[in-house]
Amino acid sequence: MSQRYRLTREFQEDISEKNISLDECKHYFASKPDFEYATSFTVTGPGSTMTIDGDFFMWSYGDLKIPFRHYMGDLYVAITNEAVIPKMIEVASELRADVTEG
Repeated sequence: MSQRYRLTREFQEDISEKNISLDECKHYFASKPDFEYATSFTVTGPGSTMTIDGDFFMWSYGDLKIPFRHYMGDLYVAITNEAVIPKMIEVASELRADVTEG
C-alpha cells in the first residue's frame, strides 16, 4: 500500500499566491525531460481497469510512470517506489511548496 503526499503552499507565509496553478505546473514540468503532461491516468488491477480524468504530470522512472496530480491548487503524489521521495522533495523545493501527508 502506498502513502499519498500533497505539495502545497498553504503554510508559506512569504508567498502571496498560495495556489500552485495549472499553468505554473505546465511551465515548470515542460522544462523537465522526464515528465509528460496527461489529461487522464489509467490504473490496471487484477480483473479491472479504471481511468481517472484530471491534470497529471507523469514522471518516467525506468519502466514506471508515476503520476503527480494537480488538483485544486496543489500537487499530489503517492509513494509507490522509494525513488519518488527525492523527486517529490525536488519538485516541492523548486515550486516553493511544503510536503504534507494527504
